[in-house]
Amino acid sequence: MADRKNHDQNFKNLILDYPHQALAFFAAEEASDITSAVKITPIRQEQLKERLGERFHELDVPLLVEWPDGRREALLFIVEEDTRTERFSAHRLAHYTLHLSELFDTLRVVPVVIFLYSRKAMVDGLHIKSERHSYLEFRYLSLQLDQLSARAFFESDNLVARLNLPNMQWQATDKVDVYANAIQGLLSLEPDGEKQLKYIDFVDIYSELSVEERQDYQKRYPREESKMAGLSERLRSEGMQQGMQQGMQQGMQQGMQQGRHEGIEGALRLQLNMKFGELPEWTETQLQQASDEQLTQWLARILSADSLEEVMKE
Repeated sequence: MADRKNHDQNFKNLILDYPHQALAFFAAEEASDITSAVKITPIRQEQLKERLGERFHELDVPLLVEWPDGRREALLFIVEEDTRTERFSAHRLAHYTLHLSELFDTLRVVPVVIFLYSRKAMVDGLHIKSERHSYLEFRYLSLQLDQLSARAFFESDNLVARLNLPNMQWQATDKVDVYANAIQGLLSLEPDGEKQLKYIDFVDIYSELSVEERQDYQKRYPREESKMAGLSERLRSEGMQQGMQQGMQQGMQQGMQQGRHEGIEGALRLQLNMKFGELPEWTETQLQQASDEQLTQWLARILSADSLEEVMKE
């Protein structure tokens, strides 16, 4: 299984590539009115670190959500992937949420936490109080992926949900079907070939099919397997063609540079021969090793120099 760092990067890529669908899946309760017209802007992690200080945990994917009609304030979603419930700290998330609220001057902040593995029951917030007063009440949304039924999302038109089928709850006998429905969702909902190839890797990482399971998938879902093979071959071919074009361009540039170099060297050798006769071996060696700049300098000295040594001095 991928380590924590890879989990972070996998989910950051997923949320940044598909922010609308990510919020609709990970924060459905709050994202119901986020239409395609709503602007979602990832907030640069580096800027936040500079303002908040290194003592805070690694920031995942804070998203600034803005409605075009101006009737709603900016809504700041914090989407944090914490992998395991036992590693999560509500105090840390509350601290982070308060600083973002102050930084962006908004009270509309929605903290969302994604868990891949649930080992303990989660509380839904934090309440700081005394016997007389309540001083701080903090709540957040959480999604425990391994508590969701994969079969319930087999027909979902939300690509983020389909890609996460392997992270949901399923029977061992359903593993190949879970993988197949994730791949079907990717191929049908994502038209871009490069992103299809990118997220085939995502599904593979979290499915971890054995050799036997892979063979079973190929037999039971030949059409999808054929599409995947064709996609890989097409992108490989396009990559080869692009590489050949780049190589030809680089070769032409190098050829032009080489031709210019040989032209200067040839003109210099001719003039040296005419003025000083047959050239000694050390001169030939220096000519072959010289740069364009050196050859040009030596060429300019020929008229005034009285010897080879004077022409080719450093």
